[in-house]
Amino acid sequence: MGKLYVVATPIGNLKDITLRALEVLKEVSFVACEDTRRTSILLNHFKIEGKKLLSYYEPKESVQVPKILKLLEREDVALVTDAGTPSISDPGYKLIKACIDRGIQVEVIPGPSAVLTALVGSGLPTDRFLFVGFLPRKGLGGFFEDLKKCEGTTFIAFESPNRLLKSLEVMKEVYGEDLPICVARELTKMHEEFIRGKLAQVYEELLSRKDIKGEVVILWRH
Repeated sequence: MGKLYVVATPIGNLKDITLRALEVLKEVSFVACEDTRRTSILLNHFKIEGKKLLSYYEPKESVQVPKILKLLEREDVALVTDAGTPSISDPGYKLIKACIDRGIQVEVIPGPSAVLTALVGSGLPTDRFLFVGFLPRKGLGGFFEDLKKCEGTTFIAFESPNRLLKSLEVMKEVYGEDLPICVARELTKMHEEFIRGKLAQVYEELLSRKDIKGEVVILWRH
């Protein structure tokens, strides 16, 4: 029986990959990945050759899980996503759960995480935090209202740069302009940025820009 290795990969800076992750990727023959093109770039950068890449992205999870389980009957498989730790707002949970249910060993290779990187760099308290994934496209006001019940918590959410300003506008309606907030952008990349302050200040700063690009994490403390 093989083993499933859940391998965290860099969220931007390729130097953030761990020695253990490289070791696993060199040893396995099969790598299940969210986007084979993105994973190929990573493997090529570290001169890791001869790997068979299996597509494993959200719409295809149910189809691919049985195939990967079949492979795991005889050999090890590594699971990666485009960036960060698999199953954290990325594909992975269904395969991991299926392996556990069948007694297949699962080993997590820890590494980069946009959630923790943003939290530590935000300047907001880290004693109690809640990651809520990507913000919903509908019912955002009600979503924020529900979170108000959890006082003394730092919240972490992913958001598209195209919807960022609208989401901040809804936050102002629910929490008020003095809410402590941080918008983290392009983490670990060349243009990494943390915009910290009260909600009104952060909103005005972003509103003054021609456009907003890159991966975005919103953090706030209520």
